[in-house]
This record gives sequence, structure tokens and C-alpha cells, in this order.
Amino acid sequence: MLFLTTVAPWLLLAFLGQQVSLSSGARNKHRGADKTVTAAPDKAPRSRDKSAANGRGKFSINNKIQCTWGAKAVGDAVKLSVKCEDREAHIKGGVTDIKCEYNGKPQSCAGYKSNNKGFWKQVARAFKKLQGKVCSDESKLVRVGICKRAPRDAHFKLDMMSSVNLTQSGEPETHAPPPPQPRATAAAPVKPTACTARVNHLKTAEENCSGSWASVCNFFLTMLQSEDC
Repeated sequence: MLFLTTVAPWLLLAFLGQQVSLSSGARNKHRGADKTVTAAPDKAPRSRDKSAANGRGKFSINNKIQCTWGAKAVGDAVKLSVKCEDREAHIKGGVTDIKCEYNGKPQSCAGYKSNNKGFWKQVARAFKKLQGKVCSDESKLVRVGICKRAPRDAHFKLDMMSSVNLTQSGEPETHAPPPPQPRATAAAPVKPTACTARVNHLKTAEENCSGSWASVCNFFLTMLQSEDC
């Protein structure tokens, strides 16, 4: 009886301690279950518009100004950069270089991705049709035929703020120097001919022959002159 009286309180304490421990463990487990770990949403990588990389081409204005254009994706839009050069104007003067940009959102056109190659071919044709309006007329859009039903911003519009014209004055024309004029040379003295000498002798004979001998002198001098001339 004494043994039970001594051991019973210890057994009771041990039982209570076990219950407290179990209760504390259950509460901690319940709290851990309530805490939900929210994973950070995966950031999907922003895909670049690879369709724009295929856009490039060449065209000419009035068969003398050579132009090139290239496309580049900028955000949700596509930019067309145009550069033109007139080599003849570098010599004669005038507008030598033309630069500008066109902006559009072709992603809203179904044909932009379904027929990307055909889309850029039609852009090249549209530039050829514009001719002198390129980089100068904001009202003229670069229209694509396969995007007729697409919104207006699917076509490319000129950004007037980007339009730049470079001019240059012509170089002065250089003429070949005139050929040198030949120098005037002094005329050689004319030597008296035989006839001239005879005429002079005749005059002398006439001066020296006088009177009755004049006719005789003239006769002989005339005969001598006719033989030489």
C-alpha cells in the first residue's frame, strides 16, 4: 500500500507529461500544414518576332536613286528603315541621301505569319509603287495586299520625324585648256626671180640708152627677157 502511494504520483506526472508532449506535437504539425508555400510564377521568356528578320530588300526611284530597306522588331511593332543614295547628285549637286523609318503592327495580319515570305515580297512591291513619295508623304502607307482586312496599323506608316534629306552642291565643271596657238614666224625675204632681175635691167638700160640708141637697147633687152621668162 505504501508502494502504491509513493509510485502513483510519479506515474500520474509521467502520463500528463506524455499527453502534453503529444498535444504540442499535433499542434505544430497542424500549423505546418496550414502554411502553403506559393511558388513564384514562371516568367515565360519574351519571344522575339523572328518573322521581322526576313524583311529586307532593294528598289530604285526614277531608275537613278538606289534604296535599301530592312525590318526590325521593336516591342509589339515592326520598324522599316529606309536608306537611299543618288550617286549622280554627289557630282552635279542636289539630294544625295534620303533616310526615314516606317512603323506598323503586322502581327494583327494573319498573313504575316502564315505567309511571311509572301508578306515581305508585297512590301517590296509597295515601296516600288511609292517612287517619289518614299520618305516624303506621310499619307501614303506601305500597304500589303494580303492584309486588306487587317486593321490600318497592320500597314506601315511613315514617321516624319525620322525623315532626313542630305544635299550637296555640285562640283564646278573643269574644261580642258585650249591648245596653244602656233607662233607667227617672220616671212622669209622674197628673192628676186630671173624675170624680175631682167625687168630691173631693162629699166636701167632705158635710163642709160638715150637718143637714137634707145630703140636698139629695147630690142636687145626684150629678146634677153623673153628667153629667161
